[in-house]
Amino acid sequence: MKNHLVRTHRSAERFPREEHLAWRIAEVATDPVEVASETAEMIVNRIIDNAAVAAAALTRRPVANARAQASAHPYRPGAAVFGVDGGYSPEWAAFANGVAVRELDFHDTFLAAEYSHPGDNIPPILAVAQHAGRTGRDLIRGLATGYEIQIDLVRAICLHEHKIDHVAHLGPSAAAGLGTLLGLDAATIYQAIGQALHTTTATRQSRKGEISSWKAYAPAFAGKMAVEAVDRALRGEGAPAPIWEGEDGVIAWLLGGPDREYSVPLPGPGEPKRAILDSYTKEHSAEYQSQAPIDLARRMRSRISDLDQIDSIVLHTSRHTHVVIGTGSGDPQKFDPAASRETLDHSVMYIFAVALQDGTWHHEWSYAPERARRPDTVALWRKISTVEDPEWTRRYHATDPAEKAFGTRAEVRLRSGEVIVDELAVADAHPLGAKPFAREQYLEKFRTLAEGVVAPAEQDRFLDAAQRTAELGAGELSQLSFTVSDEVLARAPKLPKGLF
Repeated sequence: MKNHLVRTHRSAERFPREEHLAWRIAEVATDPVEVASETAEMIVNRIIDNAAVAAAALTRRPVANARAQASAHPYRPGAAVFGVDGGYSPEWAAFANGVAVRELDFHDTFLAAEYSHPGDNIPPILAVAQHAGRTGRDLIRGLATGYEIQIDLVRAICLHEHKIDHVAHLGPSAAAGLGTLLGLDAATIYQAIGQALHTTTATRQSRKGEISSWKAYAPAFAGKMAVEAVDRALRGEGAPAPIWEGEDGVIAWLLGGPDREYSVPLPGPGEPKRAILDSYTKEHSAEYQSQAPIDLARRMRSRISDLDQIDSIVLHTSRHTHVVIGTGSGDPQKFDPAASRETLDHSVMYIFAVALQDGTWHHEWSYAPERARRPDTVALWRKISTVEDPEWTRRYHATDPAEKAFGTRAEVRLRSGEVIVDELAVADAHPLGAKPFAREQYLEKFRTLAEGVVAPAEQDRFLDAAQRTAELGAGELSQLSFTVSDEVLARAPKLPKGLF
């Protein structure tokens, strides 16, 4: 990996285009290096993972609305939309599928200087691959780039410090991945990256306070913008430049000011794109920093004979967990029994309470309104607080995979004065966890989440195709989707009419 210093440059300063970060990323996207076998294997796992969580979310209102919007834009050959037959305009298919994948907060994650869900790259890159008649090998190459660029940006550039939403790293990564998929030249990819970044930079209010369905829509919108940016760049349209380093660019006005510098690692020429191997998926439908706390709560449950005897619970954790999903956020909504699913998903206090009571976690039952409003749950929930522990913060930012952790130490104080203490560094499903995910677990996750939604024969067909992704030829990538019956689609709530 080569580190690239990124800083603001005055307009009068000599700053060749070949030194712009967007150009450096475009060079990575155009590198013809082969995709390593272990990277290709993990890409297949994540295609399965995305489809699994999309199936589970298929009849939820935000997903149904996004699907309705896409269905108003049929196109041939077009791209597939989860749940329905036919071809649709690729940017709208990317949007609808992006919402389905993101709705339950249940797919892969990478955390470093910034947060990210790099699986958000899959819907736009897959949609364009389907529309453009590309092969499975082309798709794998494009996804290897998308994952690489988003994860490398996340390693280096913190967005949330400046209250910018993390999808600002997704627009450029998806545009770069599309460039690799389509075999575009560096100049075209460069312009697409600039446009994608410019149109996907927004504040973090979508993940703060009263969190709405836009939490799922924001990354889908970024993917859609990346598709549109590539389309415009192919037609010869340019972008603001230099987009990150300009005097009025992203760094100067959004990411710390003209004196701020970042060191961004990118693969050198001929270096394989392996970043996906540093990411990790979820066993539980909850924000990633609550994965280990859920497993810890399940483990501690047997040591507490009577939960009513709990006086207080303090979760010692990283600064990120404390201020984003803990009491350090200052969000009273994180203790509100009437809060939205999206808000409860970002309350580690609620999540720990329910996991401690139930000994399990479910993507629907654990968030049900009647579950959140149970008096004994509310009482326990409000006894839980978080504090930052410098050691957990250090481990959060560690670059050594053996050190990097997103865990917590729980101190449960009973009314008797007894204190029960336990800690867990990584979730069970993490590569270094007690039950790391491999192909078998991804297949099981799909089967579990697709049950009652996708017919068994259609499950078999999809999983067979997904595991043969590298062998699929031009025009065969529509197999990497699934359809469901009209009866299943009818479970979605009745939708109001939009513009189209």
